[in-house]
Amino acid sequence: MDVALRTEVENWISDDPDPVTAEQLRKLLSADDETQLRTFFSGFLQFGTAGLRGPVGPGPSCMNRAVVGRAAAGIASYMKKRNMKTVVIGRDARHGSEDFTFESAEIFSGAGMQVFVLPRPLPTPVLAFATSYLQCDIGIMVTASHNPPQDNGYKVYVGPTADGISYAASQIINPTDTYMAAEIAAITSLATQPRSRTWTVLGEDVVDEYIKRTSALAPQPGDIKVVYTAMHGVGTETVQKVFSKAGFTGLVTVDEQCTPDPDFPTVAFPNPEEPGAIDLALAKARAISADLVIANDPDADRCAAAICDKSGNWRMLRGDELGIIFGEWIARTKPTGIFGNSIVSSSALKKIAHHYGVDFQETLTGFKWLAKIEDLAFGYEEAIGYAVDSETVNDKDGISAAIYLTQIAMDLKRSGLSLSDLLDDVWKRHGFHGTEQISIRVKDMKSITALLHQLRTNPPAQIAGRPVKRIDDLAAPQDGLPPTDGLRIWLDEDIRVIIRPSGTEAKLKCYIEVISESADIAEKLLDDVRNPLKEFLS
Repeated sequence: MDVALRTEVENWISDDPDPVTAEQLRKLLSADDETQLRTFFSGFLQFGTAGLRGPVGPGPSCMNRAVVGRAAAGIASYMKKRNMKTVVIGRDARHGSEDFTFESAEIFSGAGMQVFVLPRPLPTPVLAFATSYLQCDIGIMVTASHNPPQDNGYKVYVGPTADGISYAASQIINPTDTYMAAEIAAITSLATQPRSRTWTVLGEDVVDEYIKRTSALAPQPGDIKVVYTAMHGVGTETVQKVFSKAGFTGLVTVDEQCTPDPDFPTVAFPNPEEPGAIDLALAKARAISADLVIANDPDADRCAAAICDKSGNWRMLRGDELGIIFGEWIARTKPTGIFGNSIVSSSALKKIAHHYGVDFQETLTGFKWLAKIEDLAFGYEEAIGYAVDSETVNDKDGISAAIYLTQIAMDLKRSGLSLSDLLDDVWKRHGFHGTEQISIRVKDMKSITALLHQLRTNPPAQIAGRPVKRIDDLAAPQDGLPPTDGLRIWLDEDIRVIIRPSGTEAKLKCYIEVISESADIAEKLLDDVRNPLKEFLS
């Protein structure tokens, strides 16, 4: 085995606070397993605008107590330089979440911070709310959201203004992430960091206040039957309490998926958008003649929905469709504030906003950007993230979206209408907007970098048999947005294609929008483009 690698591993073991991961590395050293060790020692897990996210395992390239402890120490150093003093930590129910929570609490407490810990595994929106409600300087959520079971992560919120940015309890962006990453990199030994067990485990007050505010989004309950799945995550208890307090008694849970289970046994990927993920919910909806199906992802910051269309078939709403339902309803009922969505989302929300005289802003992908819109009345991203109550949670919130969607469906039902009817109203006014996301999994993110470089240096004349009218390089934007890695391609027939690397997984993401007179025409256009585009990008 390479001497330098052996020395690096031995030094890491001596500094590892977790005897389990330390022993895993010792066994690999004894077996002289250089291949596996190089996987675990391929650089420190990257800290970026999503915080940390990666597979649970030993060594600097994985999520473990040693990596999380160094991250906490680095963030504590960042806080000290800005006279920040308070931090609140939440967690989901994934493998390692509890250990990572209390590892962080010890380090923050040892650094002299006042530390609050949420009382049990809870949804990410509760942590985002707690950061604001408790007026904490920093919020930490231990979660990997909808990533595969082997992953965990570390999401960071800033409460006040920092680094010239008005955060208002939202996720970090540049340059804050860069400053934190530099402080983390400067932590060369975790064993030398002071530790303390002086923190406060919060009671139910914060959770109850979140439930009270969120349930108020549905002031007119009624007789509506909703099937709900938490996707083996932490949403069930909080959703049930919100619906109960609002007065909606027709919530029916998918019991096989409503108890937290870090192995996610009934789904291939714990993401409501993945094919087959809500099959159990749809089966229950058919069995009980439900009005609506709602699904959260495992940390309940995203919301998906399915409806029974006019032909009697159940179907998932696309993320853009749900965003358009929220946008149209909010614009009709309280047209104030600013609407916003990400560049990869449908252009329909902008048209809705203009129709009702509401201001609109477009942002880069991710709620870390949408949350920076002042006076945000409604914001969404097509990846089933929605902010219908940014005053309570300045981030996407799958629970407030769930109860608000139920209220919309109830109000429509009273008038003999449905969510499909609401969508039809929008399509009649603005044309049918068909959208689709294509995700291509890759083994190495370098292949995505190479593809984007090729497209920039040798742009194609046509894609999917259609002439390329224009290519916007999002790394050199002309519309006032910050630069980001990606391309926006305009094809003939006003088909918009956006290509970008995923910020959280080894994926190339491609977003298509077509605008036509009807759903049938739009679907044909999507069919014409979909497979040739996959082949072009593969």
